[in-house]
Amino acid sequence: MGEVRKLQKKLRQIENLEIKISLTPEERFKISRKAELRSRLAELQLQLSGPEQTPGTREDGKEEKMKRQVEEAPEVIPSQMPPASKILKGEKESKAPAMPVQPASQRGAGGGDAAEAGVVSHQRGDEPGSCPDLDPERPPQQEDAEFTSLKAFWEKARFRLRLLEGHNDIVTSVVAVDNLVVSGSRDTTVKVWHVPTATQQKNLGGHTGGVTCLSAPPPEYCKRLARSLSLSDNERFILSGSADCCVRIWALSIGQCVKSVYTFNAVASLCFLPEGDGYIITGSDGGKVQAWSWQTFQNCQSVNAHQEAVTSIQSQGPLVFTGSAEGGVSVWENRCSDRDPLRLLHHWSGQVTGFSGGAGGRLTLSPRGDRVFLAYGRAWLKILHWRTGMISRLTNHSSITGVTDCVHQTGGLLIGSSYDLANGESGLNCESRCESGVALSSQSVKM
Repeated sequence: MGEVRKLQKKLRQIENLEIKISLTPEERFKISRKAELRSRLAELQLQLSGPEQTPGTREDGKEEKMKRQVEEAPEVIPSQMPPASKILKGEKESKAPAMPVQPASQRGAGGGDAAEAGVVSHQRGDEPGSCPDLDPERPPQQEDAEFTSLKAFWEKARFRLRLLEGHNDIVTSVVAVDNLVVSGSRDTTVKVWHVPTATQQKNLGGHTGGVTCLSAPPPEYCKRLARSLSLSDNERFILSGSADCCVRIWALSIGQCVKSVYTFNAVASLCFLPEGDGYIITGSDGGKVQAWSWQTFQNCQSVNAHQEAVTSIQSQGPLVFTGSAEGGVSVWENRCSDRDPLRLLHHWSGQVTGFSGGAGGRLTLSPRGDRVFLAYGRAWLKILHWRTGMISRLTNHSSITGVTDCVHQTGGLLIGSSYDLANGESGLNCESRCESGVALSSQSVKM
């Protein structure tokens, strides 16, 4: 296993080198050994005795069909898909006692130091075992019947892969708005694609550095900005963050930048917080978290929250979750104030999450209720109970050479990316609920 881990690490380093624009002779030599290392890794995999039990393996030892090739067949029509309420029928938050969040009026005025106002914790570790948050009110027979039905549906489903070509460099972020897909790239552009026709509608240029992140404000907040700019109430906007230290706000219908915010730091991540008058939350490549007013576009708060780059920011109601390259996760509460709107509730270090991989790491997160799903380039996802610091695992790849770089939730589904270092194949794993621990569908997509 020692040699396997070394080969995995080397292949991961090669993947990171391949995204660099310029390479040294030594780096080019390392990349030239990619096929050789993959071949050796495949040999070692065959020598390993007894495959480990994973969510993609039945209890009787028969391997499930975790991977299914994307076929050239009509895609699943949305109206034929089961609604999210049925996919996750009866889903409830954890029954564990929750720590109530006091209203801002009861805490007194004034922001104060964010770190002093919250609880900073560093003393929890992995607690593997049964999956968390099972609903005790639902009979096991009902759970099994619903899951069997859903699994059968997903096994019969077929998907169509459409390739959207146009960027000249790596695509770093993607967001969907109605029937449009918006993509940002290291080539400094933002492109708008029409999904039904798979065609490019607009090319948005203006950044002088690579685009690192995108976010789409909800329609009601778009309407407020549109009225202030004398645009249509139906106008939709996209936020783009870049290494050029700017956040740009784009009007999609006219394809123009209507606002630009200089952040003084290279923007590594951002999200829109739809609370109060609205906020833009940005994370820098140096670990700083900043809040910006959606009304005035002025800075409301700047906090040195993490030791390394803030690689992921997500919101859930009044809460904001930030994750960093060193593996740390912070949970913030929005107080809807003009100054220092974010109050730190918890910080869990990389030692707690188990993702203390050092420089070059990239943590992505997706919150739901009291849990945060974390991806950090491993074969599994981790589930952080952000109130207590408890950690559990959820296997996302049936191979020890698999890595998971991204995690997202939509419509009751948990979606994790999957990449196999041994053969270069990538895919998506879709799960209906974490407690089942079984992937409903895993689409294998060869790049």
